[in-house]
Amino acid sequence: MKLVPVATCNGGACPTIYVTDDGDVVVQGWVFPRQRSHEDPPDGEARVRIPRELLLRAADSLPTGI
Repeated sequence: MKLVPVATCNGGACPTIYVTDDGDVVVQGWVFPRQRSHEDPPDGEARVRIPRELLLRAADSLPTGI
């Protein structure tokens, strides 16, 4: 699977949003700490935290028609 970055911070190892060759979106972010008030995600899933601005930039940059 090829990952193409569509939005990232300004350098270094930081949150990034990618689009795959089949059009899915992959999010790399900071692992969200476990909270007693939240249920754990299912096996194979994780909650990650990214800056809101990064998500908005990614939404504007995603290719259409894949």
